[in-house]
Amino acid sequence: MRAPKIAVAALAVAFALSVFSVFAQAATETQQDTRKPEAKQQERIYIPKEIKAVMQEGLATRQGRQDIPFSVFQDFFFPTQVENLHTVFFFKAQNAALGFAAPAPPPAPKKKGEQPPAAAPEGVLEAPLDVFLQFLQPDGTGALKTYQEAFVPVTLQEESAGFDPAKEEWYSINYLLPPGTYTLAMALTSKDLKKVGVAYLDFTLPGPASYAQTLETTPMFFVKSMEQMQTPENRIMIHKGYFTYSVLQIVPDLAETVKPGEQVELFYYVFGARPKSAEPGQQPVYDMEVDYEVQQEDGTVAIKWAPSTSAISIISQPLPLKQTVKITKGEEEHTETRDLTAGKYVLVITVKDKVSGESVQKKLPFEIV
Repeated sequence: MRAPKIAVAALAVAFALSVFSVFAQAATETQQDTRKPEAKQQERIYIPKEIKAVMQEGLATRQGRQDIPFSVFQDFFFPTQVENLHTVFFFKAQNAALGFAAPAPPPAPKKKGEQPPAAAPEGVLEAPLDVFLQFLQPDGTGALKTYQEAFVPVTLQEESAGFDPAKEEWYSINYLLPPGTYTLAMALTSKDLKKVGVAYLDFTLPGPASYAQTLETTPMFFVKSMEQMQTPENRIMIHKGYFTYSVLQIVPDLAETVKPGEQVELFYYVFGARPKSAEPGQQPVYDMEVDYEVQQEDGTVAIKWAPSTSAISIISQPLPLKQTVKITKGEEEHTETRDLTAGKYVLVITVKDKVSGESVQKKLPFEIV
């Protein structure tokens, strides 16, 4: 199989050079707070008490109020230069639930000579929302305690032409968190806080202890497209239909569906591999071997590629979904290359670190439709 794309090399450089610690989070750390009492009195409130009470109401059952129906359905995580992991959360909602409407005209200037705010572009519908994030962790007794909070105001936009109120869209939001076990309580509210939707997600971010004696990977997914931005985002952002990591803007295939004849590209990062010996100051060089095979639902192998190798921990691997079929007619025998037929399959990935001898196997279900 051919080598990883240029985008992966760019990502490797970005990972080495980007300073993720400048990711200015609007977060309040309730742990290890050493500020003086008078300083705490000036602490900024990220979640209004009435919204926090609503988030608490459904926490035990993970069933929150749904004035604005939505769900948080998946999370990805990626390494950074610091201990924290770049975590991406995906949530989805119908357009009608988010309240898209024609934007109101901007208010008139309050002062003479002051320029009025820019009006929204014509033909655009807007949904102004406030987003609140509360990250909780279990204490020694198992009770959930607030670890960090964030407030993200956002105005979502849709073209009015062809707008479908019943269509469900997915969005992403980024956050930096250290390894650990968490519960995310997320609220979407109207600007007046009268309409509230709350959803929850339990998730775990692996730390060095989890891959000290073995390998681990980030969640694996197929990439639809990948573009390089000029600079990394330095604040919490909400995006429709894509997410960002370092200087990359990535559109994943969250549905994990492929058309016959399409080639997929798999994206992931390997934790725990041991670098080969290198000169001081050099970037680490790894010696990993990866086996890929596609299995049918009954475990029958449909495609098995020759092993590939990687010298870096970030892997972007193109996989042509073509199978070789042996055809026999009488005494004659030949092979043909065919597209995988429609159906459900499992991509099995086995990563081996040839330096340490450790390995890990992952499975990614997908469907050809």
